[in-house]
Amino acid sequence: MATPALRSLAIVLVAVISTLSPLVLAQNCGCASGLCCSKFGYCGTGDAYCGDGCQAGPCYSTSGSVASLVTDSFFNGIINQAAASCAGKSFYTRQAFLSAAGSYPQFGTTGSADDQKREIAAYFAHVTHETGYFCYISETNPQSNYCDPTNTQWPCNPNQAYYGRGPIQISWNYNYGPAGQSIGFDGLNSPNTVATDPVISFKTSFWFWMNNVHSIITSGQGFGATIRAVNSIECGGGNAAAQARIQLYTQYCQQLGVSPGGNLNC
Repeated sequence: MATPALRSLAIVLVAVISTLSPLVLAQNCGCASGLCCSKFGYCGTGDAYCGDGCQAGPCYSTSGSVASLVTDSFFNGIINQAAASCAGKSFYTRQAFLSAAGSYPQFGTTGSADDQKREIAAYFAHVTHETGYFCYISETNPQSNYCDPTNTQWPCNPNQAYYGRGPIQISWNYNYGPAGQSIGFDGLNSPNTVATDPVISFKTSFWFWMNNVHSIITSGQGFGATIRAVNSIECGGGNAAAQARIQLYTQYCQQLGVSPGGNLNC
């Protein structure tokens, strides 16, 4: 039979184990969805958890130029300009951006340090303009289902609509189809995934960017050529939308400490 002293010791040990159990669980991770398992085995978000050494979850690298340039201050300086009521305010995050960027290692890392800064400035100029400072997840009041029936390679699902979604507002069946195939979601049958999964949402913007814009900006053609690649109908004359993109680009270049270069207008 246990003595009173032994019973007291057992009670103390149980109390200690109960206190430590959350720590043990944390060190083994098994984090909830959306949280990262840090290199030390704790669950959370931000660079300390999702950065270098992250074991699981939406991890990203903080040692590359993209993370070092797109700081919390830079990213929040954009999204904080969106109204509190904006759906994108709680959808778009720097963590999701960096996690998606990790799948496109040439983004913001090609060419000289100035080239890299200009590409990042150009990307954020376009996505800021497309989403209203990350306010909008999906196109407001779409006037079409954006289906091109002549494109038989990527046939439309008649029950779906391919209007703009995500940071670059990807549109049309001939973009949703191949983007989904490349990223790993059903773009034709489930296009709204772009509006519900922030990492996939950012990945669609990188997919479009790397296929249509990256080589333009890194080859020194100037920001104007990127406007033509993203939305050519804004080119010509003194289009206000194009001027707004240029203003954002020059602003972000200034923040990143690089000259915007020439050929700003398309």
